[in-house]
Amino acid sequence: MSTRLTYSWLVTDLDGTLVDRDLEIPVRNVEAIERYRAAGGTVVIATGRNEHSAARYHAQLGLDTPLILYNGARITNLATGNRLLDLTLGDAWPVIRDRSLPLLPATVGAVAFQDLDAYVVKPAPALTEYAGRDQIELKTSSPAGSPTKLMLIADSPGDLVEVADLITAVTGDVRLVRSEKTYLEVLPANADKGSALRTLAGLEGVHLDQVASIGDNPNDLELIQTAGLGAAVADAHPDLLRIADLVVANCTDAAVADLINHHLLLPHR
Repeated sequence: MSTRLTYSWLVTDLDGTLVDRDLEIPVRNVEAIERYRAAGGTVVIATGRNEHSAARYHAQLGLDTPLILYNGARITNLATGNRLLDLTLGDAWPVIRDRSLPLLPATVGAVAFQDLDAYVVKPAPALTEYAGRDQIELKTSSPAGSPTKLMLIADSPGDLVEVADLITAVTGDVRLVRSEKTYLEVLPANADKGSALRTLAGLEGVHLDQVASIGDNPNDLELIQTAGLGAAVADAHPDLLRIADLVVANCTDAAVADLINHHLLLPHR
């Protein structure tokens, strides 16, 4: 039986959406993506990770599309290394570095991402698990210029309660997002996944009403709102569940496959 696409693009978050809590892509997701692409669909990954951390999933799926990285601060073509978008914290970085980081609680660590490297700018025990989880190498030197983003990692969510105030007290020229319960990301003010999707779709000549997206955490809000169809996994953050056009299966139950099989890839009549 032939199939038809209801949306020509699928833009998916990685962690907690396409990738399960064991950091693997469920087999049903892989198979559904293969069927979607065989029918002519285009798949794009949109993640808070950098090139090194996201590349293995991109390769596993056999994708050749640009990656939306750093929660929308960068768009990179892995095949060429060309950056279609490359934002940084700019003048906000030295202010945060000198006035906010020294006041962080002992349980909160900070990692600054510049170019393809990750620099520990404030050590804490939680950084060891974070580096292993995202498979990144942490450098102990300092970035030479302005980072793309600053990641604040805590032992528990309560440790981050006052941290956002430490950042906003010194600068308003950044964007703060929670990508996990114990992660607070400091991004360029105009960086978000939705804006990056709008940029990439414009470059590729794709109308946003032909794009479906899926995510699980507050850093996916703009992505869900920008796409023609915005889906949330069933175990997503409440903020995402409230604004999503539809709710699909839990992440561990192959949420992306559920979206493709029941909403994006339909029998042709």
